[in-house]
Formats: sequence, C-alpha cells, structure tokens
Amino acid sequence: MTAPFPALRGAPGAFGPGPFVPGSGASGPDAPRTPRPPRSAAPRAHAPRSPVLLAVAHGSRSAAGVAASHALLRRVRALRPGLDVRCCFLDLARPSLPEALAALDGREAVLVPLLLAGGYHLRVDLPEALATAGLTHLPLARALGPHPLLAAALADRLAAAGRPAGAGPVVLAAAGSSDPAANADTTRMAELLADRLADGRPVVPAYLSAARPSPQEAVAALHAAGHRGVAVATHLLAPGFFADRAAATPAHWTSAPLGTHDALARLVAHRYDEARTSARAAVR
Repeated sequence: MTAPFPALRGAPGAFGPGPFVPGSGASGPDAPRTPRPPRSAAPRAHAPRSPVLLAVAHGSRSAAGVAASHALLRRVRALRPGLDVRCCFLDLARPSLPEALAALDGREAVLVPLLLAGGYHLRVDLPEALATAGLTHLPLARALGPHPLLAAALADRLAAAGRPAGAGPVVLAAAGSSDPAANADTTRMAELLADRLADGRPVVPAYLSAARPSPQEAVAALHAAGHRGVAVATHLLAPGFFADRAAATPAHWTSAPLGTHDALARLVAHRYDEARTSARAAVR
C-alpha cells in the first residue's frame, strides 16, 4: 500500500530530514549544531540628560522685546543641539519664573539670567524664587556681563550703525540700577569695550534709569568738551522702552540692541557650562 502522502523532500521534522548542505556534516535533527555566538551584553542605559538651560529674561511690555529673547535662545539651541533650552521672565511676560520652575517637574536645570549686570534680581529675586519652589539646589549662573564676548558684540553693533574706527568717544548706555555693584559692572563693561575698539577713544558709562549720568547727559558733556563724532552703544538685549530712550540722544550714531548676536548666544551657553561645572565641583 502506498503512503497516504508522498514524501516531501527537504521538509524538516516529521516528513524527513532536512536538506543536505555541503560541508555541514550530517543533517537532520541528530546533526551537531553549530554553536551560536554569545549574545552581546545588554544595551547600555541611555546617558542621563543634561540639565535644562532655563534662561531668565527681565521681561517687557514690548512684543518685539519678548520676541528678541526667544530669538536669542533659538540661536543657543542651534549651538547646542539636543540641549533643552527654555525661557521665562521675571516680569511683564509669560511664562513667569515660578511657572517655569513648576514645569521642570523634577528635571535638573541651570538658571541662566539674561541680565547684563549683577544687581537686586540676581542677589535677591532669583534666590528667593528658588527657595519658594524648594529648588535651592539648582545652580544659578552669573549675569552675562561684564565679559569680552559682550564687548565683541557691542563693537560689531557700533560698526553696523556706521561708526568708523576712531571716530570719537562712545557712550555705553546701560539700563542702570540702584545697586552700586550692578553699575560697577557697567563701568567694567565700558573698559572692556574700549579695549575691544582699541582706537584710543574713551567709552563713558551712562545709565537709562536709577543712576547718572544719563546717556543724554553724557553725550551733551562730550559735545561741550568739543567732541562731535559721539556714538551711543546700546548695552541692552532687546528693543523696548529703554532702547527707545537710548536712541533719543543727539549722538551721531546709535547702535541697535545686542539681540541675537552670535557672541551673545555663545555667552549664554558659556554661563550655563560655567555654573554646571561649579555645581559639580561643589559636591565632590
């Protein structure tokens, strides 16, 4: 009697041995199996994410001023792909600092103040906000200025405004503060700008609020001393009320705010790195 089913050649298991492969030795279920290579070790866990860079801007009623802060941080993200860069504001815009701290939801972060000088915000407001949120362990970076990268950005803005090298004195128009330490930072920034310009012309610090001389007074004093080619270097991050006031002097040239200058973006990233490194050293 014939088998109910024809033999299936090459089919393994119940229908017979598997196909013979030259050089493989015996075939079929009793053939010795080639040992498999050892399994690789389990994949490594993902490296921990870097802390969030939480930039804290002053805030403004000017939509252009708020937009300038966001545009600057887009430049920072371009410099540091993969880094979580967020923005918040001390006043007049959202998200507020408390909102941004709550949104961290347990993530580590480094606060980077988008402030050009030290002062009350850096000494009091920011530490108090961290304490209220129970996040005093988060590193707080220094103010952006004074720093040579700011001098480079200011010099470029003056050149873009049309001031030729050696044209005349420069008035550095800063926001100003009732805190003497903040105004001392502006004086130091004026020295750094003079070094950067390297044309032998003085750079006079002036203040748009809370201190004197004002830019208007500084320009008038230089005109009275016989200088005609006076320039105003706008030592502000963004357009707004103070920038409009800086532009209202009789100076021959007035530069635009620092805005999204590449040197400023690099300085924000530098302050983040600096604060993170200091925090690591403190826990060793």
